[in-house]
Amino acid sequence: MSAQPTLGFGSSRRQAARLAAVQALYQWQEGQHGPAEIIEQFLKVRTGETGEGGMRRDADRPLFKDVVEGAVAHKEALQQTLSGALAQDWTWERVDRLVRAILLAGAYELIHRKDVPPRVTISEYVEIAHAFYDQGEQNFVNSVLDRVARQSRSAELAR
Repeated sequence: MSAQPTLGFGSSRRQAARLAAVQALYQWQEGQHGPAEIIEQFLKVRTGETGEGGMRRDADRPLFKDVVEGAVAHKEALQQTLSGALAQDWTWERVDRLVRAILLAGAYELIHRKDVPPRVTISEYVEIAHAFYDQGEQNFVNSVLDRVARQSRSAELAR
């Protein structure tokens, strides 16, 4: 894992929001702050900061907030769905915490944000994985989110 996301990632407002949402979910998993406090930190303090802990000023704030709040609110169901999409010898606990944050955000969008085509959602979160990792994590994210999409939005993928 690299210390910071690859420069140049997040060129769109929505990409920037998704990247910040993954970072917020990662922080939330540490358990020191609740989602509302983390969202407020990102929107009021971290906006405009550069590097791993910041969020671009022009990020799509409603999308950021929805993904963080939605992933937290539906955590149990999302984890169950994601656990079912893992390879047989994998458990949720075995998945790296940052990858879990990426998968939670991606699965939330796939299941609850029908306004975004599933292939776009998968691609966006694979790019986030690519921004942080240079090994096989992006392939792992792609395969797990593809399984989730095939379960939850198979008709759209068939088109």
